Formats: sequence, C-alpha cells, structure tokens
Amino acid sequence: MSSFEVERKEKVTRKEAATRLRRIANLLAGEGEEVKFERGGMQFELTVPEELEMKVELELDGKESEIEIELTW
Repeated sequence: MSSFEVERKEKVTRKEAATRLRRIANLLAGEGEEVKFERGGMQFELTVPEELEMKVELELDGKESEIEIELTW
C-alpha cells in the first residue's frame, strides 16, 4: 500500500489552537464513520471506526514544550 502524508506547521494563538481542536472533536463526534475536512486546499474524506487508539504525549524541555495527540486505527 502506498503512503500519503500532509503536514503543516504554523504559529497560531491559543484560542485558534483550541478552535481547531474543537473542530476535529466535532468531526469525530458526528454521525457515521465518514470524516471530511480540508487541508492545504485539498479535501479529504476518511473512514474512522467506532473504536481507535489514542496516544497523548507530553514533552517538557527547558526551551520548548510539546503536547502530541495521535489517533490511529
């Protein structure tokens, strides 16, 4: 199977980060298994099953901190 990845890094405010996380949560909470979203001018449609794995990772460093949220199925 071929691999495809879209990654985009940008500076946003805390409020904008929260808004984007809420949008993702609303997509996941919607009816059905189909999740549609747009990224970088492209539209994507994913089939997300009822159960999936969720990993939350917290890294604290003197200069930088990171919270990584990963959903896999």
